[in-house]
Amino acid sequence: MKPKFSFGQLVATPGALRAFQAASESPFAYLQRHLSGDWGDVSEDDRAENDYSLRQGLRLLSAYSLRNGERVWVITEADRASTCFLLPDEY
Repeated sequence: MKPKFSFGQLVATPGALRAFQAASESPFAYLQRHLSGDWGDVSEDDRAENDYSLRQGLRLLSAYSLRNGERVWVITEADRASTCFLLPDEY
């Protein structure tokens, strides 16, 4: 899979790390989805906004549900300097 954009420095909040550990999942599968343009569990409007943002070099946000039901977000900054895993309530 060829990524559609750079992710820069990869970071995660403590809450996101705990969520992945609790679900016995790795964030890297979700990073791969994010980089491929699979925005996860977002509305059609948010999907369209991400597609636009990808073309225009703006911030990208994906949302995924882990196996245990916990939701995590993946945000890549507009300058592509960093990508962060976080919980929605940590935003």
